[in-house]
Amino acid sequence: MKLKLKWWQRFLPRSAFSQTVLLIGSLLLINQLVSYWSVAVYFIKPSYEQINQLIARQINILFVDGVDVGREHLTMVDALNAKVRDDGMTVYNLKQAQEAGLSRATYYSFLSEQMSVYLGGEAEVRFSQGENLDVWIKPPQAPSLWIKVPLTGINESDLSPLTLYLLVIGALSVAGGWLFARRQNRPLKRLQKAAVAVSKGDFPPPLPLSGSTEIVEVTHAFNQMANSMKQLEQDRALLMAGISHDLRTPLTRIRLASEMMVEDDQYLKDGIVTDIEDMDSIINQFIAYIRNDQEGIREPDQINRLIQEISQQESHREGTIELSLADCPDIAINSVAIKRVLSNLVENAFRYGNGWVKISSYNQGNYLCFSVEDNGPGIDEAEVEHLFHPFTQGDAARGSVGSGLGLAIIKRIVDRHHGKVMLSNRPQGGLKAQVWLPLIDKEQYS
Repeated sequence: MKLKLKWWQRFLPRSAFSQTVLLIGSLLLINQLVSYWSVAVYFIKPSYEQINQLIARQINILFVDGVDVGREHLTMVDALNAKVRDDGMTVYNLKQAQEAGLSRATYYSFLSEQMSVYLGGEAEVRFSQGENLDVWIKPPQAPSLWIKVPLTGINESDLSPLTLYLLVIGALSVAGGWLFARRQNRPLKRLQKAAVAVSKGDFPPPLPLSGSTEIVEVTHAFNQMANSMKQLEQDRALLMAGISHDLRTPLTRIRLASEMMVEDDQYLKDGIVTDIEDMDSIINQFIAYIRNDQEGIREPDQINRLIQEISQQESHREGTIELSLADCPDIAINSVAIKRVLSNLVENAFRYGNGWVKISSYNQGNYLCFSVEDNGPGIDEAEVEHLFHPFTQGDAARGSVGSGLGLAIIKRIVDRHHGKVMLSNRPQGGLKAQVWLPLIDKEQYS
């Protein structure tokens, strides 16, 4: 069942590991921002205010004699420079200031307002970055001049100890959170892989009990469940082996007894032999279903080769087998199991059809596909999904011969290959069985 997600949920992480990392990362980011803001407000801002106040005192001392420098008194720039040379300040007119870097300076409203209070008039404060951090002040005593105050030892381009500290702490915190989340989710990942293995009929050794208390309890319960399922599987296999042996022995005796019947009872003999063969076929189907088709390994094979083999094996039947084979690549499959799928589908097509069977192969996206068609009466669309359940047979239109395990076996084999199988009625009449097998073996990536 596919869950319907809202558009914004598609961008959120789905696994517990990624969600934990995102949560820890978000909390650390908020913590870093709050820490940076706190340091800026309570440490950096007061420092700049103190620097601003010291510069204002120096400017007030510069104009303590009441010198008023207007646009027409530009010659006073040299005099002021001579006065402040020892303090490290430089006085510029507007043109000189722009050439010296005023045009690249950034205006700071808060410091300008504070400077205006200190100097007793409207002032302007700007900062520019060169070899050093320079402060530009336009004093109210001389609005046509700019005073540059270099702050030696302060360089905004350098990585401050505060920034370095926050970066190191942030990196260590994220790394620690990532390791913590990974350690917490490792047992869950191990549990997920073990559950997938059990679903395929493989029973891994008991999982180690590690992680939090809740995960330990879940792992312990899973180990108990897997052990019970393993025991149940063994009992089931033993039971089916016993039933097969115990049933076949009397069937063999009955067949031998029928061979000694007189010719007058030939019709009885033929009926008994037919019933014995049907019962033997049903027993084989039970065994095939109970084995879960685990025998053999998956190796690259050509689906067209299997189709041609099945076509030759079934050539003795009364009817026609039509082949329509495309150029298909090799695919990693259990050849014996897929051949059983083809054999069962062809058997059903001949049993319920009218003597015409078509087998096709083709490529469709990332899947290799094959289909088996017949010209029989078809089936009720409402019963299609139920036909893949064990011991379920089609409607009366297609008869009621067999044990009802054929399609269940097909479904189980195809599921083990991570494929899909579908039944549908043909527009021309009859049934079409389609099988899709992925070109990439997903077990390599599990």
